[in-house]
Amino acid sequence: MAGTDDTVADDDALYVLTAVLLTPAQFPSVLGDDYPAACAALGLEPYAEGYGLVMGQDGDGARWTVVVDDVSLVAVAIASWDCGMEYDLSPDDRSVVCALPGWPLAVAVSAPGVAAPHDPAPDPEADGQDLPPLSPPDTDAWGPAQRRLGADAIALQWAVWREQIDDATEFAPADGGTAEPETGRADEAGDAEATTGADTDRTDEAGSAAGPVAEAGGEAEVEGEGETAGTHPGVRRALAEAHAYLDAPPPPGRVRSSFASGEARMIRADGPGWSMVARTDDIAFLLLDEVPGEIMPVGRGTELPKLLDALDALAGRPS
Repeated sequence: MAGTDDTVADDDALYVLTAVLLTPAQFPSVLGDDYPAACAALGLEPYAEGYGLVMGQDGDGARWTVVVDDVSLVAVAIASWDCGMEYDLSPDDRSVVCALPGWPLAVAVSAPGVAAPHDPAPDPEADGQDLPPLSPPDTDAWGPAQRRLGADAIALQWAVWREQIDDATEFAPADGGTAEPETGRADEAGDAEATTGADTDRTDEAGSAAGPVAEAGGEAEVEGEGETAGTHPGVRRALAEAHAYLDAPPPPGRVRSSFASGEARMIRADGPGWSMVARTDDIAFLLLDEVPGEIMPVGRGTELPKLLDALDALAGRPS
């Protein structure tokens, strides 16, 4: 494999552009609600140790995703890049699990000295049995992928979204009862800064956090008028399913916990048709497939803290 500073094309080289982790505690949630689902989207077995996904171009400019089992090497590379340091990610051939045509995420950069990114040509020796090239999920229309990306974006920009909530907002209570305004938390919104290990998978480079919820003030809206979050059946269903996880643990990765500011944790949970993002010391936001582009706040009250602490206890955590 080669870094992106090489300018002479080598047909056998992979010019590495970016990489992401695919582990039970940290994976591109755009691929699925949990780790097994994300692996299935790539045709991989959900091994507990996980994988690294290395995305780049070959000497002809074709897109390839190389799956490796040296998770630590890929994690070090990602950490170095995130700190602005150079790192030559060159996994040993013995660590390569497979090479998949295409990219599962949108990558905004390309390798110098080769053709523009494109899908590899079919292998004439495959007799039509080639794997179809991977491609990013279509996020133009609201659906599961867009909903999960929206929750990831809120987790990454918690303070921005939290500042939109004040005491006049009508919240959905965590027990699914009658919505009541929250009190005593709005003054802390400006201090709420969070990072999330669940999906800090180089989305800035890979471009996988695009969409209407990714930018405050865009198409997404925090629900607070009309049919309130407290009366929407989808909110009650999502909260009930989140509570059910405490009695019947969900598949790995369905609930993830990562560092937040102070002593708090950032919780990301997903289920059929819903995504939750919350801080253990604050409120939660819910996004639903059935309510495109709307973000529904769940009031802290007495029930949410207990739910979030319990979810944190069973959640997968980045190592």
